Amino acid sequence: MVYSNMLKYLYLCNMNIILHETQIFGPVDIYAAYTKADILLIEKHEHYQKRSFRNRYDILTANGRQTLSVPLSKGKNAGIYITDVTISYDENWIVQHLQSIRSAYGKSPYFEFYFQDLEKLLLKKHKFLFDLNLESLEFTLKKLKLHVTLEYTNSYQKTYSDTIDLRKTTWNQTESRNKYTQVWAEKFEFVPNLSILDLLFCEGPHSVQVLKNIL
Repeated sequence: MVYSNMLKYLYLCNMNIILHETQIFGPVDIYAAYTKADILLIEKHEHYQKRSFRNRYDILTANGRQTLSVPLSKGKNAGIYITDVTISYDENWIVQHLQSIRSAYGKSPYFEFYFQDLEKLLLKKHKFLFDLNLESLEFTLKKLKLHVTLEYTNSYQKTYSDTIDLRKTTWNQTESRNKYTQVWAEKFEFVPNLSILDLLFCEGPHSVQVLKNIL
């Protein structure tokens, strides 16, 4: 593995390094994993993969789990680098996402604490998916007050030494070990591993403690 100077220093300090792809408001369990990391190494040189959390995230609505997807520009995205994948704005998906989030979490305890900044983030209309994902990650880490050093891969490698490689990890949607009080608790049994937004809106500043108790 080729380390940057900062990453080399942190590694020599025996800090935990987690390797992961970018996601937009990824599932709760991945953020639970991030609480165990000193360094989050972002995969910057992979090819885009369909049907993943790279451009979709799950929320809980009055009708149950709903997947929100960021549409991509037409073409064969699966064959290009993640940093070159562009977002389509042919449809006003931003308004659709914000309306769905407001409908789902408008009555949540911490909705007013996070929604305005989330709205500003999405309304920036990022050109590239990677940039949107990165800003969503930085937004979430800041709101969680989770202090993790972000670094980036210099090239794509199938295997890495001295890192916890979580690329291609499948996150379970059936286990209920990460319970907290959800907005629609009176209507549904606990729905596990939704987007980190679900936890933030429901638990606010207590979210990190919930995450630390998961793994």
